[in-house]
Parts: sequence; structure tokens; C-alpha cells
Amino acid sequence: MNPDASSAPPPPPLSPSPLSPPTPTTTTTTTTETIRPEWAGIDRLPTLDLLRLINTEDRSVPIAVAGELERIATAVDAVAARMARGGRLVYAGAGTAGRLGVLDAAECPPTFGTDPGLVVGLIAGGRTAVTEAAEGAEDRADLAEADVAALNLTPADALVGISASGRTPYPLAAIRAARAAGALTIGLACNRGSALAAAAELGIEVEVGPEVLAGSTRLKAGTAQKLVLNMLSTAVMIRLGRTYGNLMVDLRATNAKLRERVRRIVAEATGAEAKAVDQALAATDGRTKDAILSLLADVDAPTAARLLAASAGRLREALELARR
Repeated sequence: MNPDASSAPPPPPLSPSPLSPPTPTTTTTTTTETIRPEWAGIDRLPTLDLLRLINTEDRSVPIAVAGELERIATAVDAVAARMARGGRLVYAGAGTAGRLGVLDAAECPPTFGTDPGLVVGLIAGGRTAVTEAAEGAEDRADLAEADVAALNLTPADALVGISASGRTPYPLAAIRAARAAGALTIGLACNRGSALAAAAELGIEVEVGPEVLAGSTRLKAGTAQKLVLNMLSTAVMIRLGRTYGNLMVDLRATNAKLRERVRRIVAEATGAEAKAVDQALAATDGRTKDAILSLLADVDAPTAARLLAASAGRLREALELARR
């Protein structure tokens, strides 16, 4: 037993309701940097109480995101319209924000069958900054300008600048460079009235308030950014016809687990028996959409490929063509 335990000061109170307004004690221009006095003793909390505090605060994040759904929907439709014309989706950020953009971009090819260059993540400091801190790079507007210039953006492209504070130089410069190239620009920040949202054509500001660990925006702010990027890329790909209902029909089966998942998807979409599913996948070289179409429309693999090409890869439209 700790001999000093009886004389130790009592732990500080837990957080107020996640919906209650923040109570700042220091003057700061961003709520994400505000220090909350009632959390000053979290290092003395029992572990379970500490986790309860973090969890309680985390509950406020989806509520804050819900307040921006209309703006997120506007962004989704604008991005999807451009990508339907051959454009790209680009994320630009520094630190945690940049890593989240890189992560979302990296997940699109295996999930939606996109080419690696269709959704791109730019991070201040380059690829090494994904796994190693490159804090100084976030202040380098010139790096952002060079990274954006290398992409040769066009008006068909869209760039999302990501920053918890909304004032980080790297994504701000990326927004300005993309806008100068005629691309659609979207600013995703976690503070109201951010410079990032003001610089972009569309602004999404998810105000999550102060962090339990003051200024550590990998916490609530990072969670909010992840939720928004999940929504943005997923909804855009659904709008582009890269799903069939809630099934990932553009999934790339690159390992045993994914090959089994493809079988389940084809079976779910068609109701076909395992033998028929395997035959359809073999005939279509493992392409999920083609196999589903061949089974539902009772057409051979070349016809399925032709129908999908004629419908820009949209399975529902290809089915309608097959039934005419």
C-alpha cells in the first residue's frame, strides 16, 4: 500500500456534460487550444476515471459533426460531380490532419477499386512525415505550393485542406494554390471562423472544443476529421456508383480474406449458390461487378463487361440496360 495515499489530494472532478459549453481560462484564438481548469489534475485520476473522462468528451464529437452535415453534403455532391468528369480528390494537411488524409486516400483503392492517383493525400514533410514527426514542415507554405503544383490540378479536381486550428500554413497554402488552378477547394477545420474555411470555396467547421490533454488535437479534433473524411470519401464513391446498395462491388480481392469477401458479396447480391458464384467469378477474372451482372442478367462475361462500360461502371444502370 502507498504510505502517502491517505494524504494525497482528492482527484479533480470529472468533465461536465459533453454538451455543455467550454469554460476557457486562457485567452486563445482557437477553442482547440483552450485549457480547461477542471482537468488540471487528470494525472492524479484513477485510470478508470481518466478513461471515463476521455470517453465522455469523445461522445461530443459525432454531435459536433452532425451540426455540419448540410455543408458536408454540399461538399460530397460538388466533389462527386467533378470526379464524374474525371477529376481527382486531394487531401492536404500537416501532422495528424495530414496523416488522416493520407490514410483515407490509401483506403480508397482496396475499398472502392479506384486507381491510386484518383484520391491523393498530401502531407507537410512528404511521406516520411506519415510515420515520423515533421513539425517544422507545417509552417512551409512553399512546400504546399510545390506539392500542389506537382499534381497539375484542373477545374475538375477538388482539394480538401485539413487543419484542427484552421490556420496551419501548409493546408492554407495548398487551398490557395488549388484555387488558383481552378480546382474546387474545401476547408475542414475544428474552430469557427477559421482562416482555412474563409480561404476555401466550401467550409466545414466542426467545433469540438478543448481537448482533455490541452492542445492535443490528435484527440477529439482528429476523431472529428476522421469522421468527416470517412463520410466524404464514402458518400462520394456511393454517388459515383462504386457500390451496389451497401455492398463494396468494386472491392479488389488481393488476398485470401478479400477473395472470400468477394464471394460473399456476389452471393448476397444475387442469391446464387456457391458453385454458380465461383463460376461467375472465374469467368469474369474475379471482377465483382461483372460477376454480379452476369448472374442477375444471365449474360456472359464479355457482355457484362460491355454493359458496365456503357453505364460508366454503374451496376444498377448496367442491369437496366441488360433488361431492355
